[in-house]
Amino acid sequence: MLNSSFFMHNSMPDSPVGIEVNMYSTVMTSMIDGIHAVPIHVEVDISTGMPVFDMVGYLSPEVREAKERVRTALHNCGILLPARRITVNLSPGDKRKSGTCFDLAIAAGILAALELVPQERLKGMVLIGELNLSGQLMPVKGVLPMVSDGLPQGKKRFLVPAGNLREGCLVKDAEVLGFASLLQVIEYLRSGSYAEPVLEDKDPCKKRANCDFSEVNGQKFLKRAAEVAASGMHNMLMVGPPGAGKTMISERMASILPPLTEQEELELSRIYSVCGLLTGQEGLLSERPFRSPHHTISTAGLAGGGMMPKPGEISLAHNGVLYLDELTEFSKATLEVLRQPLEEHRIHLSRASCNVVYPANFLLLASMNPCSCGYYPDRNRCRCSQPSLRRYFDRISQPLLDRMDICMEAPGVSYQELVENSSNESSGAIRDRVILCHEIQRKRYEGENIRFNSRIPAARIRDFCRLGEKEERYMENMFQKMELTARTYHKILRVARTIADMEQSADIRLSHLHEAVCYRSMDERFWGGQL
Repeated sequence: MLNSSFFMHNSMPDSPVGIEVNMYSTVMTSMIDGIHAVPIHVEVDISTGMPVFDMVGYLSPEVREAKERVRTALHNCGILLPARRITVNLSPGDKRKSGTCFDLAIAAGILAALELVPQERLKGMVLIGELNLSGQLMPVKGVLPMVSDGLPQGKKRFLVPAGNLREGCLVKDAEVLGFASLLQVIEYLRSGSYAEPVLEDKDPCKKRANCDFSEVNGQKFLKRAAEVAASGMHNMLMVGPPGAGKTMISERMASILPPLTEQEELELSRIYSVCGLLTGQEGLLSERPFRSPHHTISTAGLAGGGMMPKPGEISLAHNGVLYLDELTEFSKATLEVLRQPLEEHRIHLSRASCNVVYPANFLLLASMNPCSCGYYPDRNRCRCSQPSLRRYFDRISQPLLDRMDICMEAPGVSYQELVENSSNESSGAIRDRVILCHEIQRKRYEGENIRFNSRIPAARIRDFCRLGEKEERYMENMFQKMELTARTYHKILRVARTIADMEQSADIRLSHLHEAVCYRSMDERFWGGQL
């Protein structure tokens, strides 16, 4: 423990009377912009003049409040600020600063300007952390991207709160030091002595329950559609009565997707770090996320946003599955915000103070009942009138429906299917086939800005989904008969390409087109013609 009396009597170097003394220091810190980190220079100038503590640099309210946190934390550590003009500038000045991660850097800059810690020791360091009034360092969000983005900028030593140490150490080749208090940081900067903090072993994050497709009885065709969706990363809508197994199958979709690559693990972990959901207890996130927000979620909760934007559910589902149960119960404005991210696989958020881009490359699964009571078209049980049916289906707009590659009806499960002891195929067996199909696509699109069949641009459909003469005539007939839109037509071809890949066929045949068209025939039954 440092002797606080040293600071009480040495808070300002002696200077000759009548000679103006200016002291200056600069310290590096970082802030989050989207899911990336931006380097911030904290400049501190202490000069003669009216005693005041000014902070400048396009600051949000919580950053302006840092001067009170820092002043009080220094006081409680035995350091009295001199009666001089203290100016703190956070550069660059044209980028709005938000968050509480600047406190430690501001405090260190003041101490360096007062010559209480050597300025040379701060070179090449990035200081991150929030101070409470007693001088303790509190964890902050976004340490993982701050450290990982700091390395390419030539920074290799990072001082972070002890609570963020595990998260920061996930970045290879970075020297991350954790401290519990400001006094410990001062001792390290003065003497170089460092003792790694002893962290409490928290209960590890609960992993998702081991859901397996072997637990799903019946629904043979729905499980086939789910495999097609996973093989080509196609969005899927399921319509069926309550208890048909729509949610059960959706919860198991992540179990048949290939494991995350190292790059995907890091990108996903960055998103969760920015949201404060990454502890570092078990390393980088290694499971594909499965997000299932409640239908009362707001537009900002789904897409991201707020006064200071943060990722929403579509970004938390990045590289995984986003499942919207009871689709018709979501507000129309909330659903329509999905249209652009489903096409671009990222979300742009524009605010008066900033513009950010979050990744949103997810597999969308959605389910809904066939009507308000859940039993249409069984007129013996359905109590809905024709106008109420029309209003019910009109809650899903045609543009959003066009973005669903597969629309599948989920019929009710019979008693025999429910109780039979048949050996259903496991998720592992299905995943092996999905991985093989993904590998076929990887080789086909090598050198292209495409990863999956569902991402083939409309301009390249003819290159990757060529049809023979019989197949062309068939699709022309289906286009007119089903009154397809151009987007829906292209989606049928993309799904057919995936089905062909599942059979390791280089060409798209009639059987592949038949199956792909069947995955769109539900449109006409529920949304087209007379109900």
